[in-house]
Amino acid sequence: MGHMADRLNEFHALVGQLEKEYPNEIQGFLSFMKKAEGGPALSAKEKEIISVALSVAAQCEWCIAFHVSAAVSAGATRGELMEAGFVAVVMHGGPALMYLGPLVEAVNEFAR
Repeated sequence: MGHMADRLNEFHALVGQLEKEYPNEIQGFLSFMKKAEGGPALSAKEKEIISVALSVAAQCEWCIAFHVSAAVSAGATRGELMEAGFVAVVMHGGPALMYLGPLVEAVNEFAR
């Protein structure tokens, strides 16, 4: 298993733990997330590509792993994911550039 797959497993483990220990709080967040991502104007693929770019800008490896995996499942290509990463760098600068490393790692692991 690769590093980004480990990050994805860590994310799911944390959410599972929070569901047991803080069900109201995590369900509130997950419900908000579902509603915020539920609109009809953008496809699931487009929303996940946007989330990939935001994950790079936010410098969150767990978010990168989660959203690259979801984007690939929704049909995103390597090119689309990398282009989204570069758009994040344009908007967030040098720190986001360094998170293209985890993005490349996630794309290599999940977009086979």
